[in-house]
Amino acid sequence: MSNPSNLITTFLPPATAFRPVEGRKYTLTHSDTSGQLFLTIGSEYNYGSTNQSFRDEVMAEWVHQLGEYSLLGRVYVSGGEFDKNYSKIRFAIFQKELNLALQAMVFGDQAFYTNFPWLLDAPIYIRFESVYPEFNQVLYYGTPRNFLLSNNMKEPIQ
Repeated sequence: MSNPSNLITTFLPPATAFRPVEGRKYTLTHSDTSGQLFLTIGSEYNYGSTNQSFRDEVMAEWVHQLGEYSLLGRVYVSGGEFDKNYSKIRFAIFQKELNLALQAMVFGDQAFYTNFPWLLDAPIYIRFESVYPEFNQVLYYGTPRNFLLSNNMKEPIQ
């Protein structure tokens, strides 16, 4: 991360820096005024930290499927409360900012990867949730290792 002091990481018990793996959930929010990022790691999402009217958080979870782990994330573009033009803007902003968000998630949970280094090469997929089909999609964003190695990723890996 370009400025680690802007990230505040909180663990919700019983989650720790080392457990659990499966079902480990990340909630990332931010402050527009201070520029700080707030990462909560737990076995549940931290809905109390999200802005329910604007919905600009990034959430992700470690999931075990078919013998492999993946980090599956999601962002909320529109459920119909935003018109198509505003949804397009939200979609573009999420795409632009997701690399920073994922970098914060990986950076804020570094001790976890020290204990589970094989997860550094697990795929990251982000679901953009929208009622508009062109914004309702899943994109591949590389692996946690990509976010430890690169501070300046600008585009999702296709």
